[in-house]
Amino acid sequence: MLRVFKANILSVSDALKIKALKAILLYVRELFAIMFGCKCFYWNTPSDFSQPFQPQPYSLPAPIPQWPEGESFASGRISLGEIQVIKITKFEFIWGYNLSQDKKKGVTFYKPVGIPDGFYCLGHYCQPNNLPLRGFVLVAREVPSYSPENAHTCDPIKPPALQVPLDYTLVWSPNDGGDEIYGDCGYIWLPQPPEGYKPMGYLVTNKPEKPELDEVRCVRSDLTDECEIYRLILDVGYKFPNLPFRVWSIRPHHRGMQGKGVPVGTYFCSSYWIPGEDMPIACLKNLNPTLPAMPNLDQIHALIHHYGPTVFFHPEEIFLPSSVTWFFKNGAQLFKAGSLYGEDIDANGSNLPGGGMNDGEFWIDLPSDDRREIVKHGNLESAKLVVHVKPALGGTFTDIAMWVFCPFNGPATLKVGLLNIALSKIGEHVGDWEHYTLRICNFTGELWSIYFSQHSGGQWVEAYDLEYIEGNKAVVYSSKSGHASYPHPGMYLQGSAKLGIGVRNDCARSNLYVDSSIHYELVAAEYLGDEVITVPFWLHFMREWGPTIVYDSRTELNKLINLLPVMLRYSVENIFDKLPIELSREEGPTGPKEKNNWVGDERS
Repeated sequence: MLRVFKANILSVSDALKIKALKAILLYVRELFAIMFGCKCFYWNTPSDFSQPFQPQPYSLPAPIPQWPEGESFASGRISLGEIQVIKITKFEFIWGYNLSQDKKKGVTFYKPVGIPDGFYCLGHYCQPNNLPLRGFVLVAREVPSYSPENAHTCDPIKPPALQVPLDYTLVWSPNDGGDEIYGDCGYIWLPQPPEGYKPMGYLVTNKPEKPELDEVRCVRSDLTDECEIYRLILDVGYKFPNLPFRVWSIRPHHRGMQGKGVPVGTYFCSSYWIPGEDMPIACLKNLNPTLPAMPNLDQIHALIHHYGPTVFFHPEEIFLPSSVTWFFKNGAQLFKAGSLYGEDIDANGSNLPGGGMNDGEFWIDLPSDDRREIVKHGNLESAKLVVHVKPALGGTFTDIAMWVFCPFNGPATLKVGLLNIALSKIGEHVGDWEHYTLRICNFTGELWSIYFSQHSGGQWVEAYDLEYIEGNKAVVYSSKSGHASYPHPGMYLQGSAKLGIGVRNDCARSNLYVDSSIHYELVAAEYLGDEVITVPFWLHFMREWGPTIVYDSRTELNKLINLLPVMLRYSVENIFDKLPIELSREEGPTGPKEKNNWVGDERS
């Protein structure tokens, strides 16, 4: 039998020999994993038959320009107070794990290389192989001369900001404690910090020996902040239930305009961690109140001119955007509770009540005369993106939120299998505020990702998954009637994609568009100070930009449901019950400043 097998192998080409030997080796490895509990599974090391799969680095479509001069925006280094950090994007392969023989479905662990003298590694990096290599890790050095303005001369001398660990704990082992090891595997080590310090990440080796203590630094606890798991990178447990090892990307727990947490770019891994438990690693904290890496006013305009997306509306869109000023000039009215008649709004919105909260006492409505229908359809020529610029992730990134205003939101279209039903009222309301957000890396001035707001939620899309129209200017698609933002054309279903039932969001390119790199109005950047930007009066209107009209949408929906086959009715009813409240009433949205993401992070 062995002779026959050998004869068959020798009868094929050299290329097929290697392929067959690889398959045999992979089978043996998995067999050993099952028989002996080895956790190596599929792995990649330089000793394999071929070079391990390496994701290719990503760069934006066009070169980044020279930004106007400022403090330390795009300088490559950011001061967080007692420590200074640099973003490292060059890595050395350490070890890779494959979920199958398809190496693109695996993950790879890297260590940063090219660390400048005086800076120290805080942890290693991990990412899936099916994504371009665009991650980073921060390296740090102490800034002994740092002295914040509010420091007291009587404060005792603080210990160093960075310290070597006392030891390492092996978090993940290639065998269950036995002496026998089947091939080279990955070993993940957690630094054990001195008292009063915290580790920022893990180190990975492909040998069982511990890393040198000097390979990483721990950070003094008061210079750190809490982090949380974000996206799952690797889950071994679904294939090997007895070995529930997982790896996640992480992000600061405290985010938004006032959040000080700074992501280090490392990952979190564990076999038995339960959400809600304290994590053994932390992120950095920006204790520099001046936020020197944030862009100044000239740099903001340069960023918008270079990266401002083009917003395309559906070719059949009839409810187009306008500027707020055009809306006011063409008869928009302010209503007060208890009054039957509205008051014309000044072109600048100066007669709108400012501040307070959304108490239902005031709201805006369309003109009550024959201009009402005209205003509902907007005015594309006047449209401007309303821009709010704010710190993100502890001031290491800048968020440029760009808001689109439409005087009217059209009714929804339901999809039930192959049937599309245009509704008469459901989903429409006066006044519609939608937005997308550019996230800019303050180390380089590079566009990192864009957040696409979609009704009550949204999604972050990395730069390498965007569609570009010119240079580094991305495309944003506004859905028909509802104006939600999407990164690509197509039909996006709000409901059950599996059953093909829900509300349609149709996106397509057309000659109806707004170029936000030109047509925009900068209305807020609080970190620049009070006198730098002129804030329009209307921005302080915290009430609704449309009246609330409750109607019996269920009657209309029930008529549709009763026309469906009996087997579909229950599923359709359940899906309709979970759709947003805007499908059962007309309710104008509040303005941008009243949204929770004005100060907080985007919902994702």
